[in-house]
Amino acid sequence: MTTDHRLRAEDLTLGYGERTVIEGLHLELVAGGITSIVGANASGKSTLLRSMSRLLTPARGHVLLDGQQIHRMPAKQLARTLGLLPQSPITPEGITVADLVGRGRHPHQGLFSRWSATDDSAVAAALDTTGTADLADRPVDELSGGQRQRVWVAMALAQGTDLLLLDEPTTFLDVSHQIEVLDLLTDLNRARGITVAMVLHDLNLAARYSDQLVMIAGGSVAASGAPAEVLTEQRILEVFGVHSRIITDPVSGTPLMVPISRHHTPQQHPGA
Repeated sequence: MTTDHRLRAEDLTLGYGERTVIEGLHLELVAGGITSIVGANASGKSTLLRSMSRLLTPARGHVLLDGQQIHRMPAKQLARTLGLLPQSPITPEGITVADLVGRGRHPHQGLFSRWSATDDSAVAAALDTTGTADLADRPVDELSGGQRQRVWVAMALAQGTDLLLLDEPTTFLDVSHQIEVLDLLTDLNRARGITVAMVLHDLNLAARYSDQLVMIAGGSVAASGAPAEVLTEQRILEVFGVHSRIITDPVSGTPLMVPISRHHTPQQHPGA
């Protein structure tokens, strides 16, 4: 199953005050696929995601969901289709895990409607999927960073959207939980056709888990396409200023970037 919803940016210019961060950017997410947005620090990755979720109004251009400008859509209508897990979200003081995840159901509540069995089922499924059901009664601010991140993912899942945007969803997680969260997002994508777009710092995880890799540099898209097309030694040098070797990941068959430090002399390629 693949969702038909399409999210794209057209001639997008974004900034804060007089400082422009993104200028003239064009991007369309792969519907029903997984897109990872990568780039150097302060390149505009999170700014782009904030705009594509309507948290930031463009100075110029549009973000379109199925042809409609999202900044002109009613908030609840948009929230039933598009969910966002922001970077370092603020947790309300004293709130329990179950109550926080339940807030994901807000877009489905009418002015006079009551909490329903459907809402209960959505919350229970989100807790179960993220492995946080045993934490349901605990205050969120007592959890570890990794547990807290999984709870926020659960809230996003409870929202029941077809498009899910995540800003650095593996922040604060050790490697086992990074894989856990990315495997979870892949399962959701494959089983439900949810379109996923996320900002990641780890280029190799981005290449392993993505259908589409978008590399941001200088406020614009430096490259977009399949990971094998985007992740090249020359582009890594241009965007990150790092010499590298691109080899094949022996586990996934995807590109694997091996950085070269000034303390190491790279071995020559076979036959060189």
